[in-house]
Amino acid sequence: MPDPNPAALDFLLTRRSRPAKTLTTPVPDRATVETLLTAAARTPDHGKLEPWRFIVLAKPALARLAAMVPDRGAALGIDPDKIAKAQAQYADADLAIAVISAPKPSEKIPQIEQVYSAGAVCLALLNAALAAGWGANWLSGWASHDRDFIRDGLGLADHETVAGFVHLGTETNAPPERPRPDLAQITTWIDA
Repeated sequence: MPDPNPAALDFLLTRRSRPAKTLTTPVPDRATVETLLTAAARTPDHGKLEPWRFIVLAKPALARLAAMVPDRGAALGIDPDKIAKAQAQYADADLAIAVISAPKPSEKIPQIEQVYSAGAVCLALLNAALAAGWGANWLSGWASHDRDFIRDGLGLADHETVAGFVHLGTETNAPPERPRPDLAQITTWIDA
């Protein structure tokens, strides 16, 4: 059995994402980002397939994505307010990491398990950033699910999707605690 790590458990019991719109510079440097990615890549991965990858997006890349949003939104008939919100998600960011779900052919490991692993990578990256003292937020949004946007903006292959964008930076203010789930309402105990 591993040794208890009360500090890690306390962190997990109190962790709180920082809204992306409240993040600013400075952002983690390349060495720090590589450490965070190393932590995220330790995610459970049935079959050791590594069915995910990372795209680190600096400010110029985020500005390029922001510029693509209005045309894609209009082509899809997205509400103008939702277009503006999606554009701001990229335009206002200084650093984000796209976690790409990239399932591998496998007779043994179902694709859904590989997609779940990519989602777990997002959470591991988010928690690693928070544990390292950075503000972080895991976002998606309509543009991240638009095939043309992710192909043209990120160069994704047909079998790849965006599991999430993890925004990183310095928090400008700590968010208030929010209500948490009532465990009694979401937990079933089966003893026999």
